[in-house]
Amino acid sequence: MFSIIHFGCWWEYFNLLEKIHKTEIDNLIKYFFLFCGFILMIVVGLNNMSFDFLITISSLNISVKWLIWIGSVLLIIVFLLQNKIIPEKAKWMCLAGLGYISLACGLMLNLYKGHDFKVHDALIVAGPAYIPLVIIASIWINDTMAYIVGSLIGKTPLSKISPKKTWEGTIGGIMLSAVLMFFLWNRLVYSISEYPINLITGLIAIIASVVGTFGDLLESKLKRMAGVKDSGNIMPGHGGFLDRFDSLLLAIPAVWLYVFLSL
Repeated sequence: MFSIIHFGCWWEYFNLLEKIHKTEIDNLIKYFFLFCGFILMIVVGLNNMSFDFLITISSLNISVKWLIWIGSVLLIIVFLLQNKIIPEKAKWMCLAGLGYISLACGLMLNLYKGHDFKVHDALIVAGPAYIPLVIIASIWINDTMAYIVGSLIGKTPLSKISPKKTWEGTIGGIMLSAVLMFFLWNRLVYSISEYPINLITGLIAIIASVVGTFGDLLESKLKRMAGVKDSGNIMPGHGGFLDRFDSLLLAIPAVWLYVFLSL
C-alpha cells in the first residue's frame, strides 16, 4: 500500500515541480528518483527484516544493499552536477523529495512493530499497527473537527497560503483530536483505558495534528506556486495522492522522533 502511495506522491510532486519551474523533467530522471526513493523507503522501513544479503566475488563478500546505496548516491551527484537543462532550484527540490516523500513512507513502515506498555504491574503488548493507526486516526479526526469548528465559529484566517483555514478551526481540531484519542481510542479499539497508554495516544494525536497542519500548508504552498487547485485527480472530488497524504508526510517523521526518543 505504501509503495503505491510513495510512487503516486512522487509522480504528482514531479508534475508540481515542472509547473513551478516551467521546465520538463525527463522521464528517465523521474524513474531514477522513484528508484532511489523506493530503496530509501525499503532500507529505512524494513531495517529490522532480512533485506540485506551478500554476494561473493573472489572470496570477497559484498553487501547488495550498500552497492545499491553507493550507486544511488553517485547517480544523484552526477544528476546534480551535469544536468544543465533543469533549473538549479528544481534539482534541489527533486532531492528534497527523498526526505519529503520517501523518508516519510519508510518511517511509517518502521513504526509498524509491536510496543510494550507497562500498566501498573502488568505488561500490555500493542500490535504492530498501533502507532500507525493512531497517527492516521488523529489526522482524520483533526481534519474533520477543524472543518466543523472552522465552519461554525472560524473568523481569523490561519495563513494566506490557505485562506479557508482559520485559527479557531485549527486549534479546535487539534484539541478535539487529542481529547477524543486520549479518552476513546484505546477503549474502543483495544478495550482498555489506562492512563499511561492514553497519555501516549493523546501526545501522538497532538504531534500528528500540529505537524500535519504544517504538512497541509506546505502542499498548499506548492500547489499555489504551481497554479493548480489539486495535485492530481486520482480521486475525483478529493484530488490526488499528495492532497490526501500531505499531512501524513510531515506528521510521520515527527511522531517517529517522539517514539524513538520516548518509547
